[in-house]
This record gives sequence, structure tokens and C-alpha cells, in this order.
Amino acid sequence: MEAIFIYIAKSSGLVVLFYFAYYFLLRKETFFNSNRWFLLTGLVTSLILPFVVYTKIVWINPVPVSTVSYPQNFVQEAIQEESFEINWHYILLSIYCIGFLMLIIKFAADFYSLNSVLKGKKIQQLADFKFVDVSENIAPFSYFDYIVYNSSMYTEAELENIIEHEKVHSNQNHTIDVLISRVFCVLFWFNPVIWLYKKAILQNLEFIADSEAAKKISDKKAYQYTLLKITTHESCVAITNHFYQSLIKKRIVMLNKNQSKKRNSWKYYAILPALVAFVFLFQIKTVAQEKKEAQEISKNPTAVDVYKIKKNTTDQELKEFTENLKQNHNVDVVISNLKRNTKNELTAIKVDIQKGTGEDQTIEIEGNEPIKSCGIVITSENGSKKINVITDGGMDKPLVVGDNLILNEKSNPVKVCLALPITPPVPPTPPAFPTGPMPQAPAPDMSKMPKPPVPPNNPKDKVAMSKFGKEMAEFEKKMESFEPDMSAYEKQIEEIMSKREAIFEKEMEKYEVAMEKFNADMEKFTEQIEIKYGKDSKQYEINMKQFEKDMKVFEKNMKLHEKEMKKMEKESQKS
Repeated sequence: MEAIFIYIAKSSGLVVLFYFAYYFLLRKETFFNSNRWFLLTGLVTSLILPFVVYTKIVWINPVPVSTVSYPQNFVQEAIQEESFEINWHYILLSIYCIGFLMLIIKFAADFYSLNSVLKGKKIQQLADFKFVDVSENIAPFSYFDYIVYNSSMYTEAELENIIEHEKVHSNQNHTIDVLISRVFCVLFWFNPVIWLYKKAILQNLEFIADSEAAKKISDKKAYQYTLLKITTHESCVAITNHFYQSLIKKRIVMLNKNQSKKRNSWKYYAILPALVAFVFLFQIKTVAQEKKEAQEISKNPTAVDVYKIKKNTTDQELKEFTENLKQNHNVDVVISNLKRNTKNELTAIKVDIQKGTGEDQTIEIEGNEPIKSCGIVITSENGSKKINVITDGGMDKPLVVGDNLILNEKSNPVKVCLALPITPPVPPTPPAFPTGPMPQAPAPDMSKMPKPPVPPNNPKDKVAMSKFGKEMAEFEKKMESFEPDMSAYEKQIEEIMSKREAIFEKEMEKYEVAMEKFNADMEKFTEQIEIKYGKDSKQYEINMKQFEKDMKVFEKNMKLHEKEMKKMEKESQKS
């Protein structure tokens, strides 16, 4: 179950990564079709990339081995009592399922609403499109090859503009994008960014339709007036492409915006370093393998003392084990987590070893099968002593110490934990986007703002239309007087933001270098943890909890960074 939550977390993180890349780099560009495929690629990548895992094999030397002796000691400790714990995994899964089911029901209700609109209506087939003229007061929309509208609400010219817009949605299969975004909202409903992602997809589809429809319409201004006219509707169908959305201002701005320069297309590739960093941080699995089964500890040790534990070692022998180590070598040994089967054979044991010099080591074996041989080998040479823990059935392998040949039995894999402190690397702190006061925007006198003329009810009235044309020309001329102040203010804002972006880019370059070093240190740290502790040991779990704590600090720093970016964007928009 934990693997499921890890997958969901990784997938959600990739969705966030693609959204912020779109929001800060691509949102204001006019590469609408490229933006469409970028957003869809982000969703597909978030599903597939967490499954891509690179396995890295690290070859290590086996634990040094020495002489054999007979089993000797033990102090039995009580088995730890089980305590009641809340399984948060099941609670989180239950909450997720409740939200998932509610959105599935909402999804089904939207399909039912769409069917209600289309059911029993007269359908007019023209070329590749099916036109449906309804009587309900709903926003015009398209659904695959269906184009639905209420002709009584619009003039002939306005209806032509609307249909050209909806034809673009239908021709380019925008309904598929809408459905995909809805499915992802159902799957990742708990992630607030996925809802913003869906909004970005729908908004970009409107930009595409507006841009393509405007190319086919001779009167571009009339198309914009159509957008302004359609401001309120009683209802709209959720899983379709609506002609009207609450983004009319942005759509008109994008419709009149100059085409982005081709050199800005580099922004699409800015996501690649982040994806590479994601793979190196989270998608590399390190596997440790021993080069050979047995080794010599020392060619000519002065003295070798071996303390061996087998599956049938008695409590009395284990007691002598600890007493002899303390008396002969000043080594403190504590035995815990002791378990036996019905045959009184050892199936689990933990041996904590501490030497007076502060050299700590641990042998930990857990399982349902009887343990294989393990123990401690102490070599003494020139007054110095060395402690070696032997696991993996190593005490029963053919071992060579000096000229002595020891026992030979088959081995059984066990877990070994070396309780030596391993300090995880500290992630660098991301830079904050430079902030500061922004110039005050020119505030036009709203009382002096001209009001647009009202078009005549009868477009065929030539006198009224001629008068309306003159009024429109006069209105446009008055509106032009407000443009110089806003253009100067926009240029001033762009200069300030350009300088801040240059400073921020330099800091980001330093941060990326620091992140590369952090990634390399993380690889070494992961290798050390898995090699020395093993993935299933309690010591490994303790160390990984500390690592997770450090990573939460890193994530907190990243959230602060994102917050700064949002604050900067908000200030810019406010200005």
C-alpha cells in the first residue's frame, strides 16, 4: 500500500512541475498549439515516469571472517509487547476513495445532463458537423462533431462567428483534452494544482479556437464584440467546449497580441533538467552485491576469539556469551527481540555490541525460519583489538585464519545493521525572486471613459448602420488617447522585471550547481544506508525517517520558493 502512496506522490509532483513550467514560462506565449501538446505531455509523463526505475549495482567486499569457536552466551529479554496503532494508510485510502466516488458520480451526472440537452433534438448534418439548434438558454458548445447553440439569441453575423469558433474545437478534437483533464481531476482530486492544470488546458483551447476562427472571419472586431455580448447564460454543460467562459478579457488580449518570437521556443526544453533531477533523486535503485563469499581477516593474527550463535543455542549459552565478552574483551553486549519457534529454535534475535572505544555494531535477524550461524570474531594484534560481526551463515562457511580451516555449512541470508552514524546531506536553499516596490499604474478617470455605441437592432437598416459606423470610429479614436500612458507604464514594468529576472537567473545557476552536488551526495548516502543497514532493518528505518525529515525541510524550502514566485506574479498582475 505504501508503494501506491509513493506513486501518487511522485505523479502529483510531476503534475505540479509541468504546471509551474507552463505558468511561469509559457502562459503568455502565443504558441497555443505547442502549449496544448506540452500540457497533455505533462499528464502522460506524470503517469509513466514514476514506473521508470534505473537499477544501479554496487559491488562490495564481504564482511571479513576469521576463526571459529563454540557458542557461548546469552541474556534473554522479554519480547516487546504489541501496542495498538492507527493505520493511517487505510484512513488516507478511505478518504481518497470517498472523494474519488463523489467525482465519478459528478462525472456521470454531467454526461446525463449532456444527453438531456441532445435527446429528442433535430440534428442537421452539414459536412463533418452535426448542428443542433436548441431552445434552452445555454452557452453555445461543441462535443466531438456536435455543435449546439440557440439561434434565437444571436444575430446572423454573431451566429456565424460562434459556429466558426466551435468548428475549430470540433476539427481539432478538443473534447478529448477536456475529458482527459476531467479524468485526471477525478484521479488526483486531492491535489489543488490539478484543478489549475485543467483550467489552463481549457483556457488554452479557447485561445486556439479564437486564433483559428479569427483567421477565417473578415471582421475581427465584430468577433470581439460577439465575445463581449455573450456575458451571461443560465447554464452550460461541464464536459464540453463552451463558446463562453469567464476568460473573455484574456481571450481578447491574446487575440490582439503580437505573435511570440520563435526564439522563445527554448522554454519548452526548460522542463528537461527538472525531469532529469527527478529521475536521479527518486528513480534510482541501488543494489549491493558481494564480490565473494569468504575472506581472510588477517594473515597472521596474534590471537583470534570467536563467539558463535546457532539456531539451537540455549539461554544459558547466550548468557555466557555476554559474560565472556565483557570479562575477556571489555565489550558490552545486549540481546533483544528474541523469538523461538515450537521446537525452541531461534527465529529472531538482535545483538547490540558496544566496545569501550565507542565502536558500535549490531546483528539483527528477523524471520519465520530458524536462523543460520552468526556471531562475533575478535582479533588481537600488537595490543589492539578488532571486532567483526559475521552473518549470512558465515560462521558455518569454510573460513581460513592463518593455517586453520574451520567448519563448512550452507548459509542463509540475514539482515545486518552496522550502527555507525551516517549523516544525510543537507539540501541547498533555493533563491527567492527579487522583490521591491513597483511603480504606480496610471489610474484613468473612469468618468471620462467613453461608452461603446449600441449596434442597431436591424443590421439591414443602412442609415442606422452608417450612423453606428461613425459612432464606432469616434469611440475608437477616444480610446486611443488612453493608450500612451498604459504603454509607457508597461515598458517601465518590463524593464524592472527584466533586471530582477537577470539577478534571479544568476542565483538559480548557483542553486543548480549546488543541487548537482546534493544529488551526488544523496547517491552516496543512499548507497551507504542500503549497504550498511539493509532495507528491512530497524536501524535503516530510523535513518530513513531522519532523511525524510530532512527532505521535508527541503520541500518546505521549495514551497517557500514557489510562494515567492507566486507573490512576484501577483504583484506584476496587480500592477
